[in-house]
Amino acid sequence: MDHTSEPDSLPERMRTAAFSVHVFTALGAGIALLAMLEAVREHWASMFGWLGVALVIDGIDGPLARRLDVVRLQPNWSGEVLDLVVDFVTYVFVPAYAITASGLLLPLAAPILGIGIVVSSALYFADRRMKADDNHFRGFPALWNAAAFYLFLLHLPPVMSTLVVAALIALTFAPFHVLHPFRVVRLRWLTLWLLAAWAALAAYALACDFVVSAPVTFGLCAIAAYIVGSDTVIRRMKALRA
Repeated sequence: MDHTSEPDSLPERMRTAAFSVHVFTALGAGIALLAMLEAVREHWASMFGWLGVALVIDGIDGPLARRLDVVRLQPNWSGEVLDLVVDFVTYVFVPAYAITASGLLLPLAAPILGIGIVVSSALYFADRRMKADDNHFRGFPALWNAAAFYLFLLHLPPVMSTLVVAALIALTFAPFHVLHPFRVVRLRWLTLWLLAAWAALAAYALACDFVVSAPVTFGLCAIAAYIVGSDTVIRRMKALRA
């Protein structure tokens, strides 16, 4: 067997493996289409199930890209742009449709707020200051998949849901920090444990079509409060001690 070609074939295999990470990331857009099809049929739990699959892809592709050195091996393809495109449809566009079309909001306000969601989120995604130096998000980080999940879980009166959505749009560029579950170093061990608990509780809620007991709802809301408010609480405590 001729082994002289092995050194030349290795980089090609590495480039192929690196490009496969981009394909894996782009698969999230296909998952978004499946979620949208379920949303159009008003199969909301199934829609969130597909969005959950997209979340898993989004959590895996970054470490894979760094491990396989995708930036160096595939310099003509922007993983950052691809990630933003897929994130917009999975985190924003499909959930915005669900929020608008589900009847959770006041009928007259629903299309206006739906437009507000996608426009504010598009601007947020283009903002180079969307992350602080310590990897916290600045303002409400356009996590409309999570916002939609809680609207379906809590099933508030339409007036309340409308006010919540309007407030989140307004908070998109507000001067507060929201925890990035994977990239913030402080208390990462606690964050990851809470994230695992959230995933289990959320999967249970979807399996039950959002008909769950008060403890499950409380647990999901408590974890959300930690993600959104922990940085503000810690900063306030440090300020009081200073």
